[in-house]
This record gives sequence, structure tokens and C-alpha cells, in this order.
Amino acid sequence: MSNASTLARPYARAVFSLARDHACLPAWSQALGFAAAAVIDPRVSAVLGNPHWQGAALVDLVRPPQADAMFGEFLALLANNRRLQLLPDIAAQFEALRADEERVVKATVTAATAMDAAQIEQIRQALTRRFGRKVAIETAIDPALIGGAVIAAGDVVIDGSIRTKLARLGAALAQ
Repeated sequence: MSNASTLARPYARAVFSLARDHACLPAWSQALGFAAAAVIDPRVSAVLGNPHWQGAALVDLVRPPQADAMFGEFLALLANNRRLQLLPDIAAQFEALRADEERVVKATVTAATAMDAAQIEQIRQALTRRFGRKVAIETAIDPALIGGAVIAAGDVVIDGSIRTKLARLGAALAQ
């Protein structure tokens, strides 16, 4: 059986092309995010597997109120093919295609404590120079890092945490 990511790929590419051609990438991002969140909800996912719920009823369940007619048709296609459960994967792949199109690198900065806006901006500027693209930063807090930060941007991970430095020092002393 194919995995969800493989099944979602042609749908994501098709709706990305459609949204790009109609200059509505942000609206489709929002609509896909809403629909994907709805599908993940346990109450909705239970209904998706119920054979008594079909077509328009399922579309109405996951369609965001502000979505355009094209998005409704897309959801109807997914519902008819019993593929609504792929929406989280479709949304994730759509966002990756959009980021690539808009030349944006998404980075996650995990620090031991909350960072102020100046620190985040300094990291954004450094990553922009390194990747030659705009950088969108999400932050997270992990007290186990002790200090410093871990930056993950695509396949690149920069670990400047005190925890890792202490582990390296411990390994060097053990030898």
C-alpha cells in the first residue's frame, strides 16, 4: 500500500499550479490549513471512515467558510475519491512548494529560554546571508538545551547548544 505522502503529491502539485496560475497562493494556504486541521480532529476523522457520509456532506464538514468555488470543487474531488484524509499531507506539500516558489526558507530556532526580537532578527539576517533567500523563523523553547540554540532549516542543522558542547567535552575527556 502506498504511503499518504506519495498519494498526496499529485494533488498538492495540481492545486499548487492552480493556485499559482490564479494568483491565490495565500488563500489556498489558509484553506488547506483549515481543512487539514479539520481532518485531524478525531470527531471528523471518525466521520470520514463512515460509509453513510459521502460527497457534499463531507465537503461541508471540512470546507472553510471563506473558501472559493475552486477549493470546494477540489474538496469534492477528494471526497469522491475517498482521499480527504490526505489533506494534512497535501497541505504540507503545498506549503513546501509555495516556500520554494517564493524563495523562502523555513527555520526553527529552539533555545533554552525565550529570545527577544533583536536576537531573532540577528539570526534571520545570518540565515538570509547563508541561504540567499528570505527566512521565516519559528521559535521553540527547550530548557534541556541549558543555553545557546539549535537552528534547523531544511536539511541544515546548526547546534550551538550548551548541552551539545558539554557532551562533546565529556566525550573528549573520556578519551
